[in-house]
Amino acid sequence: MAKLSKESRIKRELERLKKIYADLPSGKLSIVTPLLENAAFMKITLDDLQKSINENGCSDEYKNGENQYGKKAAADLQAYNSLIKNFNTISDRLEKLLPAEKGKGRLGALMNE
Repeated sequence: MAKLSKESRIKRELERLKKIYADLPSGKLSIVTPLLENAAFMKITLDDLQKSINENGCSDEYKNGENQYGKKAAADLQAYNSLIKNFNTISDRLEKLLPAEKGKGRLGALMNE
C-alpha cells in the first residue's frame, strides 16, 4: 500500500473526529469544527514528529566556530514538546463538548483509535 500524503491522513483523521461529534447541535458544531481541524492536523503532525524522533534521536550535534561544539535538543523534539501541549489543550476542550453519554476520558481513547 502506498504511503498516504500528510493532507490525506489529516483529512481521514478529520472525518473520523467529525463522526464522534456528528450528534452535536448545529450551534456547538460550528464551535467544534475548527477545533477538530486543528486536532486532526496536530495528531498527524505529532505522529510524524514522533517517527522522526524515533529514527533520528532526541539530540543534534552542533558546532559554533572552531572550539564550540556539543549536543542540543533536536528541533523535532522541541516542536513535538510544544505541539503536544497544545494538542492536550484542544483535547480537553473537545472532551468538555462531548455529550454526557460519551463520558469523560472517552475522547482520549477515541483520539488514539
